[in-house]
Amino acid sequence: MTASRETNHQAARYTTLISAAQLQQALAGVFVADCSHELSDPGAGERDYASGHIPGAIHVHLDRDLASLPNGSNGRHPLPDRAALADLLARHGLRSGQQVVAYDRAQGPYAARLWWLLRWLGHDQVAVLDGGWQSWGAAGGAVQTTSPAPLPRGDFSLRPSLAQFVQVDDLVANLRHRQRLLVDARSLQRYGGDGETLDPKAGHIPGAVCRFFRDNLGDDGRFKPAQDLRTEWLALLGKRKPHEIVNQCGSGVSACHNILALEHAGLGGSALYPGSWSEWCADPDRPMVRGTEP
Repeated sequence: MTASRETNHQAARYTTLISAAQLQQALAGVFVADCSHELSDPGAGERDYASGHIPGAIHVHLDRDLASLPNGSNGRHPLPDRAALADLLARHGLRSGQQVVAYDRAQGPYAARLWWLLRWLGHDQVAVLDGGWQSWGAAGGAVQTTSPAPLPRGDFSLRPSLAQFVQVDDLVANLRHRQRLLVDARSLQRYGGDGETLDPKAGHIPGAVCRFFRDNLGDDGRFKPAQDLRTEWLALLGKRKPHEIVNQCGSGVSACHNILALEHAGLGGSALYPGSWSEWCADPDRPMVRGTEP
């Protein structure tokens, strides 16, 4: 887990992952966000939250809170308005410099989306609960079934971004010069163009390589050790440096899981393509590839 100690003996700062045991110890001062969601059932996350959540956690909805409205050409989950998201979190009580922990029930992609977004807002003291809701239960964590009491408005506000992203025009240009390596976080099946159920066209962006986000996890649903992830990712990147990497997926959500894994492995600096395949394939003039080769 990436954590650092403050020199004045304040609590540990977690910037990538936090274990259930660590969260249990620090819970009183942590801002916890339940990001549970199902793409096929947008109301499932709220129902899961109502049935039980980490004490004090709020629920943030992928479609309403962690994305803006799609218009048919900008992908399924466009980035939200920065100021609006910062205001939402402040209204829920988030304070400047407060530790944030995000979790979900789906092996981390939705929690990783909030992790990336908070870094985009300029907040680095944010981590994903390793193993998610399942690890909390396995560790005997307390469960709350009622909504937490409202907190006074926090003083959280926008700061310079700590995250990088690219636009579709950057990737169109990259088709020519190939200065960046595009990494697709979808399954190899969807990358290859088989079994597509979420987007109107199947396939992948020319030149993209596949790194399924779940390959970042061990059999127990937790992230692999940082050194193991580093070895795997360096093998994929070859001579590329992290800042030459662009991460994408179907709609800019599970790609954040890969960015988190890279950061945890000490390979920070890669960028997100927020529109991802759902934006790319909306324009029939953009080239598309099927099959399991880049």
